[in-house]
Amino acid sequence: MKTISQRELRNDNATIVAGVESGEVYTVTRRGVPVGRLGPVDAEADLRCARPARSRPVFASLPRVTSEVSTEEILADLRGDR
Repeated sequence: MKTISQRELRNDNATIVAGVESGEVYTVTRRGVPVGRLGPVDAEADLRCARPARSRPVFASLPRVTSEVSTEEILADLRGDR
């Protein structure tokens, strides 16, 4: 098991995730104190998505809303700048 800092996890996440995919287990530390363990998912704990996301959300088919008033004017009115 390897030990990595939170900063290493953030900066080198692609390398670390590749290591996890190949079976590596990492202990993540913050300021030298262990805070978690990162490792591959067990075969029993199948976390695959049962229903994948749609390619386009339903609201994408709704018509675009337009206004005669500019966004700048609407915000100024809301802020009370008039």
